[in-house]
Amino acid sequence: MSDDQDWNLSDDVNQVASPNGADSPATGGAESPPKTNLSDLSIEDLQSSVAAVKDEVGKRIIGQQDVIERLLVCVLCDGNALLESNPGLGKTTLVRALTEATDLQFSRVQNTPDLMPSDITGTEIIRESSEGREFVFERGPIFANVVLADEINRATPKTQAALLEAMQEKQVTAAGETYSLPKPFFVLATQNPIDQGGTYPLPEAQTDRFLMKILVDYPELDEERTIVKQYAEGGSVPEIERVLPRTHLLAAQRLVQRVPIADDIRDRTIELVRQTREDDAIEFGASPRASMSLVLAAKARAFIHGRSHVSWEDVAEMAAPVIRHRIILDFRAEREGLTPDDVVERLLE
Repeated sequence: MSDDQDWNLSDDVNQVASPNGADSPATGGAESPPKTNLSDLSIEDLQSSVAAVKDEVGKRIIGQQDVIERLLVCVLCDGNALLESNPGLGKTTLVRALTEATDLQFSRVQNTPDLMPSDITGTEIIRESSEGREFVFERGPIFANVVLADEINRATPKTQAALLEAMQEKQVTAAGETYSLPKPFFVLATQNPIDQGGTYPLPEAQTDRFLMKILVDYPELDEERTIVKQYAEGGSVPEIERVLPRTHLLAAQRLVQRVPIADDIRDRTIELVRQTREDDAIEFGASPRASMSLVLAAKARAFIHGRSHVSWEDVAEMAAPVIRHRIILDFRAEREGLTPDDVVERLLE
């Protein structure tokens, strides 16, 4: 990245160690890449490792390249992702493959209407010992690097609020105590399309906490044929190699924030978001958080593609997934069959 020669990975080495995640066990995969010391890495090495994550996940996920890239953008931005799709499209497989390639701890929460906040955060239990009884906090599944919150819109608002605190504050409160979560920490939530019954729509305050809303569509015909051959006809499931250790990922997150962006591109990005507050088809526009998220997502995409600065293409590619869940169309636009993506595409023109 010659455009920013002051970048120095050694500045980030002391920032990535964390007692909350330093002893996280490996989740599988092959041996570490040859360079395991951050001081031996260049920025280009980190960019190559991040791009390799996309390739490794692609071994097990047939197609869905845009979905993989957007999910990786969220990880690099230290942001949360909301994946919307029908069942059976490989969301759990996708997230598991991502954690194997990055050596992160994974947990899955199946949300149901009777799920309680303590089922996610943990609870105090009484433990017998030689010294008598004592209260011990038993941690819940939220204490992982990557938490797949499956069907989040089937959880009650009270349980959703517990997830919201974890997403925003990177900590949880249980039994009057506050506990920090491991680093890095991401919630990758899935939800059913809103027209399905038995769901609790996420409030605007919670959807705004997601960096992106990623739509997972059905595979193409050739892709579905490959999926059937690989998983239903005795084909071997590809092994995932660990190509980005946790400490390297934390350093990459810090570098992404420092990817240069030209003033005119930043201004165009802000103006794009501001137009959502003025468009006649939109009842409620996106907040300044959308502007910050879009700039950061564009930086992450540039980093993944090995570039030294943000281009307008990066902004345009990230606009729909960053903005679509942050705007509410008015009734006339909905009556005409418009979607948030349609409006964002028009604003980009």
